[in-house]
Amino acid sequence: MARKHSKHGPYEDDHGEEEAPAAAPSCWLCGRPTGKTIIWHHPVPKSRGGRDVVPMHPVCQKTLIANFTNSELQRHGMDVEGLLANPNIRKFVDWVANKDPDFTATMAKKQR
Repeated sequence: MARKHSKHGPYEDDHGEEEAPAAAPSCWLCGRPTGKTIIWHHPVPKSRGGRDVVPMHPVCQKTLIANFTNSELQRHGMDVEGLLANPNIRKFVDWVANKDPDFTATMAKKQR
């Protein structure tokens, strides 16, 4: 026996309207809009008690991790200007500024 009323509502109510996609968030480090892949990075590492996350490009996160230890990242915290004061990071951000949001590159090993 068929139901008199649908459990989930009539199909006529769904007009198939698509919502506009939300604007891509800006990368925390370089400020460019993020592409298809967004890394949610902990500026203060989770191992050091960090809970906040920020959107970043994968290449920006790899560069950050290659240039700073967890204790250095903990000292900087959410202060992106302090990270940009590092000459290696500043040079990278200036270089990547005109690249496509989905740009990827191989990164050098950690410089320690």
